[in-house]
Amino acid sequence: MTCALTRLERVHGAIATVDGHAFGLAHWIYHRSTWTTNDNCYLQDLFVADDARGSGLGRTLIEHVKADAMRQGAPRVYWPAHESNQNAIYLYDRVAERSRFVQYRKLLS
Repeated sequence: MTCALTRLERVHGAIATVDGHAFGLAHWIYHRSTWTTNDNCYLQDLFVADDARGSGLGRTLIEHVKADAMRQGAPRVYWPAHESNQNAIYLYDRVAERSRFVQYRKLLS
């Protein structure tokens, strides 16, 4: 059996600025799920410059993505965090619930 689906996934983005200077960014996509009726929102990139960390920009970017996802009717926003990134995990534990899933991956090239 062969099944081919083609769907263009639009990448959304936001830049956090202070006094006209960019200090952070976020990229997110919406994608189908077999578990929900509406698309989920995957926050693929979240970055805040070292000298702006702790200023609230990360939280502001997450809230921006969350607001967009709510407007789109997404049932959830989710994102990964590397276990060594304790500063990010400190923020994420305050703005979201930690998943109990462990991610596995196999590189194919």
